[in-house]
Amino acid sequence: MTNISSHGVWLLAHDRELFMSYEEFPWFKDQPVRAILRVEEPSPGHFYWPDIDVDLTEEIIEHPERFPNKAKST
Repeated sequence: MTNISSHGVWLLAHDRELFMSYEEFPWFKDQPVRAILRVEEPSPGHFYWPDIDVDLTEEIIEHPERFPNKAKST
């Protein structure tokens, strides 16, 4: 389950809420709701949004500061 706010995207996974701010995860900011809601989990803790080709792990979501090399949003 996913929730979208004006500040970012909340992802509910395995009874945990993971927040992805638009500042740290700019790929979600101007996407249609259906693209954000269509998230797959190919393996535990690994999330993929096929409509926007975003691939993130739970660790990246929880600790974006550990992964300073970010792709630019288009």
